Amino acid sequence: MTNLELQRTANEIRKSIVTAVHSAKAGHPGGSLSAADIFTYLYFEEMNIDPKNPKMADRDRFVLSKGHTAPGLYAALAERGFFPKEDLVTLRHTGSYLQGHPDMKHIPGVDMSSGSLGQGLSVAAGMAAAGKFDKKDYRVYALCGDGEIQEGQIWEAAMWAGFRKLDNLVVIVDNNNLQIDGSVDEVCSPYPIDKKFEAFNFHTINIDGNDFDQIRAAFKEARETKGMPTAIIAKTLKGKGVSFMENAVDWHGKAPNDEQYAIAMEDLEKVGAALCQK
Repeated sequence: MTNLELQRTANEIRKSIVTAVHSAKAGHPGGSLSAADIFTYLYFEEMNIDPKNPKMADRDRFVLSKGHTAPGLYAALAERGFFPKEDLVTLRHTGSYLQGHPDMKHIPGVDMSSGSLGQGLSVAAGMAAAGKFDKKDYRVYALCGDGEIQEGQIWEAAMWAGFRKLDNLVVIVDNNNLQIDGSVDEVCSPYPIDKKFEAFNFHTINIDGNDFDQIRAAFKEARETKGMPTAIIAKTLKGKGVSFMENAVDWHGKAPNDEQYAIAMEDLEKVGAALCQK
């Protein structure tokens, strides 16, 4: 896909995120919106996947370590054709398969159940190691939050993955600098993030995670890196695309009311209209 096509797709995914969270009257829009461009690139350009065969043996794997941003993952999966977009409005509803956190047993395209922060990278490292042991060429991607990497288990997994030289593993840190309690650098600073991953024998790449040129270049560099896993530190804007949510910690984990929903969708419609004129 061209960058313009990716931008248009990401905007549709952002609309779906806001719609799903509004319908649920609960959820985590801020970090879903900041990572929407990453989700878009992974599912529409980077990963070897087949919506018609979600359990394809040689597919690339994705683990949403920051599982609370499930609305972003679900929106991407629906946009890619893993399940109907109409189902997104059932998010968190009783009886819906679209739970508040990813569920690998019931949601097509979800490779790992997640939600308890810090655990996803361990699982992704295990998947990558299994690929090496089985002499398979699939790749494994894990998306972590910058608040989430305050968890010690992240660094145990990083140490092991670096030691095992898992060059089929790519960790993406959604570095929007906001977590539930405030700004990451004031709650418990993980900075400099790149130097910490480098200490565990990772190749690191720093990018603007809302810029498709930089995203594309980073994943290409990760594919070309041999003998060590890669960590992409993606600087993003929390709540990106919705004026009143952007860089606002309040929107980490709450749903817009009807009036706010209308404003949010108007914001995203304007973005979409501008992209259509390019």
